[in-house]
Amino acid sequence: MEILDKAQKMLQEHPLCDNCLGRQFAFLGYGIENRDRGWAIKTLLAMNAHRLVLIQNPEGYKMLRILAENGGSEVAFSMLQKCGQQYGERKKCFLCGGKFDDLSPLVDKILEMLKEYEYDTFLVGIRIPAQIEEREDELRAKFRIEYGESMKNEFSRIIGKMITKATGKKADYMKPQIVILLNPFTEKIDLQIGSLYIMGRYRKFIRGIPQSKWICSRCHGKGCPRCNWTGKMYPESVEELIASPLLEATFGEDSSFHGAGREDVDARMLGLGRPFVIEIKKPKKRRLNLSEIEHIINERAHGKIEVSELKYVDRKAVLKIKDMESARKIYRIVVEFERNISDEELEKLEKTLNGVRVLQRTPTRVLHRRADLTREKHIYETKIKRISSNKAELIIKCQGGLYVKELVTGDNGRTKPSVSQILEVDSRPLELDVLGVLEGEENGKI
Repeated sequence: MEILDKAQKMLQEHPLCDNCLGRQFAFLGYGIENRDRGWAIKTLLAMNAHRLVLIQNPEGYKMLRILAENGGSEVAFSMLQKCGQQYGERKKCFLCGGKFDDLSPLVDKILEMLKEYEYDTFLVGIRIPAQIEEREDELRAKFRIEYGESMKNEFSRIIGKMITKATGKKADYMKPQIVILLNPFTEKIDLQIGSLYIMGRYRKFIRGIPQSKWICSRCHGKGCPRCNWTGKMYPESVEELIASPLLEATFGEDSSFHGAGREDVDARMLGLGRPFVIEIKKPKKRRLNLSEIEHIINERAHGKIEVSELKYVDRKAVLKIKDMESARKIYRIVVEFERNISDEELEKLEKTLNGVRVLQRTPTRVLHRRADLTREKHIYETKIKRISSNKAELIIKCQGGLYVKELVTGDNGRTKPSVSQILEVDSRPLELDVLGVLEGEENGKI
C-alpha cells in the first residue's frame, strides 16, 4: 500500500514523531488527528514487521528497530523486548525536534499572558523558522507527498483547541479580538490586541474647543513657551474629553478619534450631534456599561460637550464615518455686514443661495494642510432672518465640505458666489454653529 510504503521509507531515513508522520497524510480521512494518524501507520508497520519476524525474515527485526528508534513506537519497543532483541534509544523528530510531544508548558505560558485581558475570540498565528519549513518541503518533494498539512496549521489548530478547552473562548479566523503570535521553537509569544470600537454622537456647546488633540506646531508636543509647556495648542479637545474615561475604564494604551467631518474650533456642534467612532487601542477590558460611561463622560465635561447613543461597532464603522465626511450638513451662521442691509437685499441673498452651485478654491486659512484645488459644492436650501440693521442669521443646508465662513467673506474671490459678492458689501461671520449632520437620505428640513 502506497501510504505504508512511503511512511516506511521516510522512517528508514529520518526519525519522525507521530504528529509529523501523520501530518504527511493529513488530508486522507476525516475526524482523525495527525498524532492518531501517525500512531496508526506505525502500528500497521509494526504489525507487518511482526509478521516477518514470525516467518523468520530478518527484515522484520530491522523494521521494528527503525520504528522504535526513528518512530518512537511503543508497540515496536514492546515487540523487541518480548523477542529479546536489543535496540537503541528513541531519536528526536527530524522535523519538529520533539516540540509536539508536550505543548502544555507553552500553552500555560500563553494562558498566563492572556489573564490580563477580557476577550471572547482569539486566533493563534504560528511563526516557524525558515530552515524547518524548508526541511519539511524537501522531505515532501523527495517522497512525493501530496496530502500533507503545513506544520503551521497543525500547531495553530492543536494550541487553539487547548486554549479553547482551558478558557471556553472561541477561535475566530475573521475578527479575533486577540491574535497570539507564537514561535513554538523559540517559545517567543507576542499578543496582538484588537482595538475596541465605540460609536456615538457628540454635541459641543461651547466655542474654543477643537475636535481632536491639537499638538503645538512649534515644539511638536514636547512643550514650549508658546503652548505654555503643555505640548498642545488647546488645553482640551472633544477627543480627550471622550477618550479619557474610556481609557480609564478599559485600561487601554491609546485612542484614535474618527468623526464624520469636523467643526471649526470656534463653532458649536448642536442638533442631534456629530457621529463619531472612538478606537481604544490594546484594551484590557472590553465589557463596559456604556450607559454608565456616557454618564461619566458628560458629567466630567461640565456642560462643554455631551455624548449619546454609545454602542459597540467594528472597524467597518470607521469607514462608514469617513464616508459621512461629505454628508449633508445644516449650519447656522450670524453675519455682520459693513453697512445696513435692506429687506430687498436679504430677499435677494436668500433667493441666490437656494439651489446654487458654489465653486470654492481651497481657503487661504487651510492651504498649509490641503491641496490648492477648486472644488464644487452645492447649497440645497438657505433661510435668512434679520437680527439688526447690519446683521442677519443664515441657516444653510449644504453638501459636506463646504467652507461656510468663506461662503460669507468670499476669501478674496476664492469662493464664488459669496455673501459679500452677492450684496457687494464686505461681510464677516460672527458665530457659526453646526445644527445637523445628515445620514443617508435624510432630508433634514430647515
